Amino acid sequence: MTTPPRSGTQYLLTAGGYEATIASVGATLRRLVHVGRDLIVPFDSDAVRPAYRGALLAPWPNRIVDGNYAFAGVERQVALTEPERGHALHGLAAWLDFGAVGREPDRVTVAATIVPQQGYPWRVRVETTFALGADGLSQIVRATNECAEVAPFGTGSHPYLVAGAGPLDDWTLSLPASRVIGVAEERLSPSGLGPVEVDAHRFDFRVPRRLGPVQIDHAFTDLHRDASGTAAVRLTDPAGTGVEVSWGSTCPWVQIHTADLPAGPSGPGHRIGLAVEPMTCAPDAFNSSRYDYDTGLLTIEPGQTITASWRIAAL
Repeated sequence: MTTPPRSGTQYLLTAGGYEATIASVGATLRRLVHVGRDLIVPFDSDAVRPAYRGALLAPWPNRIVDGNYAFAGVERQVALTEPERGHALHGLAAWLDFGAVGREPDRVTVAATIVPQQGYPWRVRVETTFALGADGLSQIVRATNECAEVAPFGTGSHPYLVAGAGPLDDWTLSLPASRVIGVAEERLSPSGLGPVEVDAHRFDFRVPRRLGPVQIDHAFTDLHRDASGTAAVRLTDPAGTGVEVSWGSTCPWVQIHTADLPAGPSGPGHRIGLAVEPMTCAPDAFNSSRYDYDTGLLTIEPGQTITASWRIAAL
């Protein structure tokens, strides 16, 4: 019996000048290349995935503050998977081994089940399809509630984009968002929703401009969309290459993270790429009653399936 790599079974997809590699652990986008150029920060197949790089996030993206929440009148406590800040980070699916349920040269569908457990007593089957074409890599997520009770849910993705060979500081960001959630700097707990003008140098990229040394790890909303309802974040480098993430109305939120590490430049992976994370809900959405804005928390009826999707393409 052959032992699989640490990141799980590998699925290579090719089409339209693109190559993508999906790793089964966490339904992770491990590598995405267009005509020989990396569009995301990759990692080795036999490495334990660095944090959540490229993972599918479910049944919540981002954080549940302190790991506790109330749903349907019952208080719940989930494991604190971000112990340095005391939160539950990025859900329960990121370390599940997803099995293939459909496979073609340009696409793969993988699935796993979030089983009832301490703090999240619902059974949710999560199925996701990665498909390559001339317009890039699309990912569709389908979540089905297999319990007899309504389940709270959110999902998102976690790619770290690469615009080109130069440093992140020199890349130009286009982010069509008008509002941003402030955070407590040490714990990144949400502290309220406000206009990006509250700190325009750090948050307002509605007119594309160079990132420079700004540090961002914030969720944005009130997104400008085109006539088809699509929002897009674009990242380009001075040489003219770039990458775009786009998504529809199923994701009203996007987290942007400049990959700043506590150790600074001496830390491996410091500012190695820009995380652009479309999300169906805001950080700490499971505690939506704490906030004076719509966090976007989804509820899935018994037997119901909900979907979300996004696309990554070369510029």
